[in-house]
Amino acid sequence: MGSSHYSSRRPSAEVRCYSSPRIEEMIREISAFLPNRELAWLFENCFPNTLDTTLAFHQEHETPDTFIITGDIPAMWLRDSCAQIWSYLPFVHEDPTLDLLFQGAIHRQVQCIRLDPYANAFYSDQRPSPWQTDRTDMKPGVHERKWELDSLAYFLRLSHGYWQQTGSRQVFGDQWAEALGLCVQVITRQMQADRSAAYRFQRISDIATETLPLSGQGNPTRPCGLVASGFRPSDDACIFPYLIPSNAMTAVCLRNVSQMVQEWGLMELARDCRSLSDTIDVGIRQWGIGEHGQGLVFYYEVDGYGGRVFMDDANIPSLLSLPYLGYCPLDDPIYQNTRALLWSEANPYFFRSGSYAGIGGPHIGLGFIWPMSLMMWALTSSSEAEIRQALQVLMATHGGTGFMHESFHQDHPDRFTRSWFGWANSLFGELILHLYRTRPDLLKSV
Repeated sequence: MGSSHYSSRRPSAEVRCYSSPRIEEMIREISAFLPNRELAWLFENCFPNTLDTTLAFHQEHETPDTFIITGDIPAMWLRDSCAQIWSYLPFVHEDPTLDLLFQGAIHRQVQCIRLDPYANAFYSDQRPSPWQTDRTDMKPGVHERKWELDSLAYFLRLSHGYWQQTGSRQVFGDQWAEALGLCVQVITRQMQADRSAAYRFQRISDIATETLPLSGQGNPTRPCGLVASGFRPSDDACIFPYLIPSNAMTAVCLRNVSQMVQEWGLMELARDCRSLSDTIDVGIRQWGIGEHGQGLVFYYEVDGYGGRVFMDDANIPSLLSLPYLGYCPLDDPIYQNTRALLWSEANPYFFRSGSYAGIGGPHIGLGFIWPMSLMMWALTSSSEAEIRQALQVLMATHGGTGFMHESFHQDHPDRFTRSWFGWANSLFGELILHLYRTRPDLLKSV
């Protein structure tokens, strides 16, 4: 691609949704550092994409409110909204505009959880959802009510991450504590045998992953310390409801939040969070690990009866992302064995063709690689060769758009899904930022 193609794909300054002086400084700094013009161009487009195109920010009675859509879907997912702004978190203490953005995002997530802690996606108002016919307790303001454990884990992650960076308690008032209490209640309930009394979901659809079996209960589980999730981070139905990556993320986030609220004297909440974290971790160690191939691995889903699935999905939390999420060290031998098998034909959703290889998932279908899997492969790699390979594939598969996509076809990378997908763009920016700080010589050599 010639240099004439590298004109900015960002919207003009006057129509951008939000602007951070510190983020603009970082864009200039890293772009000037990168010798590969295409890589610099991708970073310039992707890193600020969430700020440029997906935010609605306002302040009412001095309370900031940040509503973040996914991109081409005009609703706010708890998961996506946290992931989309996560790469800006290291700069929050340096830029008051970012501080307000994060306070507003936490405030908005609190309101979403108080409305319905089982829902995964919300509107900024009480408009009717196109999923009103779903057989579940739909409320005005809810876009979709798929119970996904990672939704609450991401809220906990955002809260702890902001507090860790700033030390501020300004946004953590009574409503936030109420939302945390709801998280604890729902997580506890979803560990119990009678979990279906609190949540069921059915959708009229000819796609099996869009609905739950057994009249919306999901497949059976035996209580074993793990938390049952109806759906995966891909919004696809679980096969076995104990989704190990989401349980692992939840264990980490509950432990972190317990330390946070303990410092504030909220001792009962701290004890509840710590106890749940410990219980989940024991459940993972007892049920989520087993022999596969030539050694021990983390399984993707289990049921507490002995049923288990070995696979991975590109959406995060994933097994590939366990060190990134803080569940285990990168050199953990069980993780390393798992990782090697995930990036191979042992994973039914690993696809390889010619120069392209990566993980997809059932959401789009066979043969479609998700760029997020390549980003996570690089973020969890100690091999410069792997990281360089991931960057080369990402540069070769953006379809000339200058942005990351949801997926691309393994044989035809110009066939991609979702041209406006904020999460993928933000994770790419996070990857380049991470490499700039940890492996600058590698970036220089690409």
